[in-house]
Amino acid sequence: MARSGSRAYIGSFTAAGGRGVLTAAVDPDSGALTVLSALDTIADPSYLALSPSGRTLYAVSETNEGALAAFRTDPDGLRPAGPAVSVSAAGPTHLSLYDGHVLTANYGSGSVSAVRVGPDGSLGSRASVLLHEGSGPHPQRQQGPHAHQVQSDPSGRWAVSVDLGTDSVRVCSLDPAGDLKIHHETALRPGSGPRHLAFHPRGHRAYLLNELAPTVTVCRWNAADGVLQAGPETSVVPGPPDGDAFPSGIVVSADGRFVWTATRGADVISVLALDADGDRLTLVDTVPCGGTWPRDLALDPAGRHLYAANEHSGNVTWFTLDPETGVPRRGGSVPAPAASCVVFG
Repeated sequence: MARSGSRAYIGSFTAAGGRGVLTAAVDPDSGALTVLSALDTIADPSYLALSPSGRTLYAVSETNEGALAAFRTDPDGLRPAGPAVSVSAAGPTHLSLYDGHVLTANYGSGSVSAVRVGPDGSLGSRASVLLHEGSGPHPQRQQGPHAHQVQSDPSGRWAVSVDLGTDSVRVCSLDPAGDLKIHHETALRPGSGPRHLAFHPRGHRAYLLNELAPTVTVCRWNAADGVLQAGPETSVVPGPPDGDAFPSGIVVSADGRFVWTATRGADVISVLALDADGDRLTLVDTVPCGGTWPRDLALDPAGRHLYAANEHSGNVTWFTLDPETGVPRRGGSVPAPAASCVVFG
C-alpha cells in the first residue's frame, strides 16, 4: 500500500459530469495533486471516508435510492469490495465510521443509517435507520428534517448528527442490535441551518458551521455526559450577509489555533483564529477558493496544506498554510469535474 499521505481520493457528482471517485498522488512538499485513475461504479459518490487501516474506502451514493459502497485501496487504484448496499433512505450526503459501523447522514429522508462493517472492511446487508423529526422557519429549506453530517466524537463514545432542517444536533449511540438511539438533542438558533461540525483537537469544544446564517457556533462538548451546549456565533464573511453566502465545509488545525471554512456563492475560504481556550473565534481574513462553489475543505495529514473541492468550476485547489497567520496561499489546482470532497490515505 502507498505510504501514509501519498494518496488523495476525490468524490464527485456523476450526474453533473463527475468521473466518480478519483485517486490522486500527493506531493508532500508542494501539496500538488496528480490524478492517477477514476472509478465510476456507483452514481454520485459525493462523500468519502477511509477505514482506520486505510485499506478500505467507503462512499455514499447521493441519489434518491441512497446507497453505500466499499472499495479496496490497492497500490494501483481502487477496486470494489463487494456490492453496494442500500441505506434505506434518500440522498445520503455524509458518512463516517463509528463503533463497527458506517453511518450515513441522509439529507433527503432526514435520517441517519447504520451499516455494520465486517472484520475485512466489507459491508453488511442490513441498514438500520434513525428518523429525525422537526422543522425550522426557512420556508424552502426547513420544511422537515435534513440530516447533513454524522460523525463520531473524539472519545469514540458518541455519534453526533447535524440536521440543517431542524436547527439541531443529535447525540446518539448504538444499542447491541446495531440500532441508533438518541441520547441528547441540542437546539440551535432557529433558521441558522447547521450543516457541518468539527471538533477541537482537545475534544472539549465543537465548531458548528451554519449554512443559512452564515456563521460558526462555538459549542461546549462534554464527552462524559454526551451533551453539546451551544454558545455564541461568529460570522464567516465580513460585513452583513447579502443572501449569497452559503457555508459548506469546516476544518480545525491540529494545534487548535485556527478554523477554516468554505463559503459557496461568495466562493471564499475564511480564516478564523481561536483563543487559547477554544472559546472565541475571530475572523482574520478571507481568500478566493480558486474556483466556484467550494463544497468541502480538507487538510493534508501533515496540516501544511488545505484543499478546496470546487463543485461548479470542476477543480480541486490546494493552498499552503502560513503557520503564523493561518492564511492560505494558493499553490495550484487539478481538474476534477463536479468535485465534492477530498480525503487522504
